[in-house]
Amino acid sequence: MDWTLEVVILPVSDIDLAIEFYRDKVGFDLDHDTVMGEMRFAQLTPRGSGCSIVMGTLPAQREMTPGSLKGIQLVVADAEAARAELVGRGVDASEIQVIDPRDGGTFFGFEDPDGNSWAVQQITARAEHPLIPVEARQRFGAEQEL
Repeated sequence: MDWTLEVVILPVSDIDLAIEFYRDKVGFDLDHDTVMGEMRFAQLTPRGSGCSIVMGTLPAQREMTPGSLKGIQLVVADAEAARAELVGRGVDASEIQVIDPRDGGTFFGFEDPDGNSWAVQQITARAEHPLIPVEARQRFGAEQEL
């Protein structure tokens, strides 16, 4: 049986500010921004990922302190290009560090407005072998439009 991680709850103090940061600066896709009575929750997904972040005012989300999630990890095929993209959109990203010269040993990081922190790891093999093949992403995207 497969067990897939598909959602991480991200504690934030301002949903609108967080959506703006993750959608407009980091480049995540906004899957939905839902209001149900007094509750609100939004889901954003990094392109190419099977896992999303969710933020909002649901009871489980209110139990976490904004900014308390540390070291969430993203993987990219090219750390220099990814960092340049983020910096170009106004994200304060750390310098690239090579911890190990082998593939997978290059990192940089950034924080959201609340202080939730992200590590970005370079795995060059993702360029040729993404976890979710482009064809599957295109099929999923087409199904979503129906």
